[in-house]
Amino acid sequence: MADISFILNGKNVTIDADATKRLLDVLREDMGFTGPKEGCGEGECGACSVLMDHELVSSCLVPVGNAAGHEIITIEGFSEEKRYEKLANAFAEAGAVQCGFCTPGMILAAEALLNKIPHPTEMQIRQAISGNLCRCTGYNMIIEAIQMAADTGDGLW
Repeated sequence: MADISFILNGKNVTIDADATKRLLDVLREDMGFTGPKEGCGEGECGACSVLMDHELVSSCLVPVGNAAGHEIITIEGFSEEKRYEKLANAFAEAGAVQCGFCTPGMILAAEALLNKIPHPTEMQIRQAISGNLCRCTGYNMIIEAIQMAADTGDGLW
């Protein structure tokens, strides 16, 4: 066990944990965050996606010790941002939320993309969400939602 410090959703946190424990498990079991989900446990589905220093990562593959000194944002933390509201509204308007299991990871993937490329092409969106599986929507509505959010021209990204 070791003290591990990082920024979580804008707040400095220090936890006493085994440095090899998965970040996903620490977030869910020890800290009570339910946004990142256990989907595959192999980094293939994106259900456990979080942002680490504004980059999309699969928290099931990150030992919590590797989070030390970094900024971690879960969907719960991102939901406090104005950009979240814009993406959430676009997802709802486009019908891009069905069962909702993949939605937190998809929204964080969109945020990571739009921070780099505020007006992405369809191919760039497809590439950005390629690590996030959705079994309900067929992706077209998700792509449409991200395009809608990007096309509003309000300068949030």
